[in-house]
Amino acid sequence: MERGTKALWRGLAGLALLAAVLALADPARVLAALRHADAAWLLAGLAAAIASNAVSALRWRALARWLGAELTRADAGRWYFQAIGLNTLLPGAVVGGDVYRALMLRRAGQAPAAAGWSVVLDRVSGLWMLCAIGGLGAAACAEVLAPWLRLPAAVFAPLLLAGTALWLALPWALPALLGQRPRAGGWLAPLRLAAARPDFRRQLGWQAAASVAVQLLSATALAAGALALGVQQPLAVWAWAIAPVFLMAALPLSVGGWGTREAAAAAALAPFGVAAPAAVGVAVVYGLYGLAQGALGALAFGLPRNTTK
Repeated sequence: MERGTKALWRGLAGLALLAAVLALADPARVLAALRHADAAWLLAGLAAAIASNAVSALRWRALARWLGAELTRADAGRWYFQAIGLNTLLPGAVVGGDVYRALMLRRAGQAPAAAGWSVVLDRVSGLWMLCAIGGLGAAACAEVLAPWLRLPAAVFAPLLLAGTALWLALPWALPALLGQRPRAGGWLAPLRLAAARPDFRRQLGWQAAASVAVQLLSATALAAGALALGVQQPLAVWAWAIAPVFLMAALPLSVGGWGTREAAAAAALAPFGVAAPAAVGVAVVYGLYGLAQGALGALAFGLPRNTTK
């Protein structure tokens, strides 16, 4: 099957899933919640979502420069939001936008290895911290989540905390892990060289701090969108919910995460008593934030390339 046909089928599958989720959640109730959304909270959520991606662009720029690719703040922001625009339009979730960022760096004359690895490691660092914050949130919500898994909260929370601690420690062990396989495949060479640099831990610390800011701002955007619809939950609930919601939205199974994101929101918020129509509405609002930022990215396609350092 040709690549374009596969992409089309993925997009149609995502839209079908969205239609099924909306049908199960009662479309009339979802639309009613959206119509009565509080504008102030909607704008607050959009501002947090934009801030999250602005920090993401700066995180990517720092990583690219560390790997030897020159990238201005203006270009990093412009290309990042353009990538968001592509992600909202093309099947494959974040894949299309990530490929676009790497391509733009290469077209700007940067080394292919640095361009590619900067995007890969930027994406991985975001997912790394997303899972860690989700794990901490789930541990804080153990009294509610543990019964759904038929586990005692006294066992569930320590297991999650231990697993999250190991997960957070994993990147810091990269120099040792990579050093044990000096003759591994050539595609690992850039990563091995980066891990061997004396400033590796300092750069990793910056990536971790930036990723924490990105995910907290994203959680704030999700919570603000929920408040716009009258859904109120403790912060720990949103810290947990961002992991399944954002991970499912990032799967290359739909267009812009539509369908997978809404299904994940309904499942993640159900243990806390959030009705399916409200949960789906919250996910739809977050998806609309992506569309709004995608529009900004589309507008940026016509802007001239900035060469100021």
